Amino acid sequence: MQDSVINPATVRDVDVCVCTFRRASVTDLLASLARLETPGWRMRVIVADNDDKPSARETVERAFTSFGLNGLYVHAPARNISVARNACLNAARAPLIAFIDDDETARPDWLAQLISRHEATSAGVVFGKVMAIYAPDAPRWMPVADMHSTPPPIRNGEIVGGYTCNVLMRRDVVGALRFDPAYGRSGGEDTTFFAQLQRAGVVMVYTEKAVVDEPIPPSRSTLEWLKIRAFRAGQTWGLLELRNGKPKAVLVGMSLAKMAFCVVMAGLTFWSPARWRRAIVRSRLHAGVMGAATGKAPLELYGEAGA
Repeated sequence: MQDSVINPATVRDVDVCVCTFRRASVTDLLASLARLETPGWRMRVIVADNDDKPSARETVERAFTSFGLNGLYVHAPARNISVARNACLNAARAPLIAFIDDDETARPDWLAQLISRHEATSAGVVFGKVMAIYAPDAPRWMPVADMHSTPPPIRNGEIVGGYTCNVLMRRDVVGALRFDPAYGRSGGEDTTFFAQLQRAGVVMVYTEKAVVDEPIPPSRSTLEWLKIRAFRAGQTWGLLELRNGKPKAVLVGMSLAKMAFCVVMAGLTFWSPARWRRAIVRSRLHAGVMGAATGKAPLELYGEAGA
């Protein structure tokens, strides 16, 4: 919501982008965006529908009207998440662009916290915190392990890669860069996108105050799903390492050593249902890195409703 006492001459623009594919939860997301506190900023919401047919148009446009949102619906067919993300970037006109997922909801100060961190640091990219919300019937170990919440990937004190489930970007630093469709069904398109920005010298920061909530459905409340996601993330990271010149033999050797360490840790922490599972999931990440080094085809996680 906008503060009515703000001087219109001082209002600045921000585009909030959402990619959707057959998810009814997009309505809950849009309702949460309508409740945002955005003093001094004028928000527009861009929703890119990745379905073959414009199946979300009626739902989204009705929500725009019901919630009083300044919104733009874009049909971006292909069942390829990169196509939808690029449609959002192509439609964006504001100096700041935020992304949030269609299965999340934003807390009232979410956007204000992202913008505040941007203004305090002048960073080109600001990541926020994704808080997993577990159902009462989720396995007891799952909230303890909390492997669904999303922190930024950090190496040697710097953010590397990144995610689009909670992020604010300056449009001028993005420029003509777009998400790679080659990763649009396997996932990892966001990791590669932000890795390119980092290599270009774009400053990326994090704030845990900008929170979005993500309810975890039963289909994701399994160890198997977490292992698959970790393997895919490892494949993406392995491909990035190869692009950066890391020799395949070195990558395979490091992955094997880290996998062995994780398996040992799983055995040593067998008494803790959360810890041994975290170790096993971590081992699958390193297996994914090795898979990339040995030429295994990337897993396809997207293209089906609820993926």
